[in-house]
Amino acid sequence: MKNRIRVARAEVRMTQQQLADAIGVSRQTINAIESGKFVPSTVLALKMARIFEKNVEEIFQLDNED
Repeated sequence: MKNRIRVARAEVRMTQQQLADAIGVSRQTINAIESGKFVPSTVLALKMARIFEKNVEEIFQLDNED
């Protein structure tokens, strides 16, 4: 799964820690999601979409392998 979290954070000038605090996870979790090492739950994906005022599909995309 690909994601655009890093880009979305840059657009609103938000750090990994600020995003983590806003959705109730650790900064390490945000880092793992951004790097593709961890696939977030539906709830976390929806929370991120709400923070960035985007649809989930604008932040997360399935790879051909998924």
